[in-house]
Amino acid sequence: RSVQGKNTGNSQLLGVEVLSNGKSFSAWLAEDGNYYDAQGQSLERGFRRYPTHSRYRISSTFNPARRHPITGMVRPHEGTDFAGPVGTAVLATGDGVVVKATRHPLAGTYVVIKHGRTLSTRYLHLSKLLVKPGQRVKMGDRIALSGNTGRSTGAHLHYEVRLNNRPVNPMTVKLPMSEALSGKAKRQFLAKVQSYKKELLVS
Repeated sequence: RSVQGKNTGNSQLLGVEVLSNGKSFSAWLAEDGNYYDAQGQSLERGFRRYPTHSRYRISSTFNPARRHPITGMVRPHEGTDFAGPVGTAVLATGDGVVVKATRHPLAGTYVVIKHGRTLSTRYLHLSKLLVKPGQRVKMGDRIALSGNTGRSTGAHLHYEVRLNNRPVNPMTVKLPMSEALSGKAKRQFLAKVQSYKKELLVS
């Protein structure tokens, strides 16, 4: 069952409710243009899995016991390497604040973004920075161009996700959802859901 907006030329889905195996699943449009469940929890991902538009070949996986290709020593590989050409657009994988956008002899040109209190992401071996420290970014914003700077065996993007400053596998970590509604926005949303549900009953 669904309810459609009727007051514009373009019909818009305002809400949908599905009953399956005795359980109810629903999605409702809020004022911010996003869909939430009946309790105001977001149905939108707060993060992208990949830091590029295209899915480039993974040339080196997250591996706590990897043997380094240059030094031969066993050193943790704390992120995922994507073998993309120099100049590939690098995207912020979530909303956050740039805390570092600088250069390092090993990491090359790199960016670190903080996403709330516990989560951060790192983007290494870049050819060009497109952001500055202190800058706020949104998920999907271009933050840099990939490269081959620092200690690197070829053009690639090294991408890390850290929880409480501990590296986790970017390809398997559970991606956070967008924030739930709260305060006045949540109260208005819940009232709107009630009116939508009444429409569903009479339609």
